[in-house]
Amino acid sequence: MMHSLPELKILILRSNRFHGAIRSPEFNFAFPKLRIIDISFNGFIGSLPSEFFQSLNAMKIVESDHLEYMQAQMSYDVKGFVYPDKYEYSMTLTNKGLRTQYTKIIEFFVVIDFSCNRFEGAIPESIGTLKGLHMLNFSNNKLTGHIPSSMGNLTTLESLDFSLNKLTGEIPQQLAQLTFLAVFNVSYNNFIGSIPRGNQFDTFLSTSFEGNLGLCGNQLSRKCEGPIGSLPFPSPTKDDQNLASLIEFGWKSVLMGYGCGLVIGVFIGHIVFTKKHDWFVKTFGMKGQRKKRSRGRND
Repeated sequence: MMHSLPELKILILRSNRFHGAIRSPEFNFAFPKLRIIDISFNGFIGSLPSEFFQSLNAMKIVESDHLEYMQAQMSYDVKGFVYPDKYEYSMTLTNKGLRTQYTKIIEFFVVIDFSCNRFEGAIPESIGTLKGLHMLNFSNNKLTGHIPSSMGNLTTLESLDFSLNKLTGEIPQQLAQLTFLAVFNVSYNNFIGSIPRGNQFDTFLSTSFEGNLGLCGNQLSRKCEGPIGSLPFPSPTKDDQNLASLIEFGWKSVLMGYGCGLVIGVFIGHIVFTKKHDWFVKTFGMKGQRKKRSRGRND
């Protein structure tokens, strides 16, 4: 039972065939010392229970001055003599998009990696209470809803990856307060509005935001117009402008041709009618007289 592991600090179950949903813990303080959890590349499903993240109390503490390494105290017996020893933890994680091996792990290092599963639903607001987080990766899932504005409280966060989900809404302006954020990726979601400006956000490349057709900002070719948060209206490209010019020219040509044709037709008709006036009179006049004579005789 997981609640019987109160000393657990690191849990790495990456790249297995685990599946099913993560349930809320039966106890409020199920993982009091857990600081690193990596369950990426599995088949977990369901929503992310808010109570689970609320139970991660060790992740709520910011200890940037604590430079000791994670280790386990051990001892061994040789012919009745007990010798103390220690075991230092090591691990391999995906940090800032790179596979990184850690031969030693700093005590205050805090990581959550739930990437490459099938989680769905909203990101819990309780994530914002984990102020000790350095890395958070929920990429390549089926998450929906908004990014909680409470994540602006994660002031030690260095890497945040929400790419390849179905998240919507605007990117919270509060994330611009995360001055340690070196990696940010929300590509291929359904975000809209303007990208936050200032601090680290001015350093992120367009690849961090690609695949969100409703986003606009300096990092993208779509510049924002109107009030902040409004839907962007992409500026017309050169091809669009050329096409519009051709259409406009075509309509003008049609109208000019129609107008000129009408004027010329009237002018020619007037000349013909003037020159042939006698012919019209003689022809239609004689016909008119013949008709009158015929009527007279019949009477």
